[in-house]
Amino acid sequence: MPTDHIRYDLLAQEALRGMVHRILADAAKNGLPGEHHFYISFDTRAPGVRISPRLREKYPEEMTIVLQHQFWDMIVTDDAFEVGLSFGGVPERLGVPLAAVKGFFDPSVQFALQFEVGATDATGAQTPAPADAAAPETKPRRAGRSRTGKGAAPAAPTPTPPAVPAPSELFGESVEPKDKPDRPTSGGEVVRLDRFRKK
Repeated sequence: MPTDHIRYDLLAQEALRGMVHRILADAAKNGLPGEHHFYISFDTRAPGVRISPRLREKYPEEMTIVLQHQFWDMIVTDDAFEVGLSFGGVPERLGVPLAAVKGFFDPSVQFALQFEVGATDATGAQTPAPADAAAPETKPRRAGRSRTGKGAAPAAPTPTPPAVPAPSELFGESVEPKDKPDRPTSGGEVVRLDRFRKK
């Protein structure tokens, strides 16, 4: 089998993370358009992740947050985002490197992305890692402050039509749902990076 010296898999993952960065930066600046809202799953063990000891104890490996009605002061930098959320009535401030994000889902349009959380090499480039590998090292930089946006307290994704796997399958461990979509949605496709890899 030929060797992929270009590393298309890493380039594709970097491009898709760039898309998530752009979506979050726009939401931080302008709020959420229409019915759009986001479920974001991330590795709580990844270096650079900042969550309270209470949340780290409850979610030692992974957690999913929802940005919909009750988030505030979101800041998006080149390589991370920070956001205020309420967990069981207790306000918390989270800092999440984009490299720690494992999944991004917008149920309003049934759009989902899954990422591998890998290690970084000596140049800082991300390398793919097996599912049980350590999370990448990254340090968020503060680049600017956003306006307060509309968002939601953390919740587990709601079930989706058979065309798209249930968000719980995409995002793993998460918290209990508070709100469910008012109307059914359909269509969409999950983009999996391993689809681009040669076995």
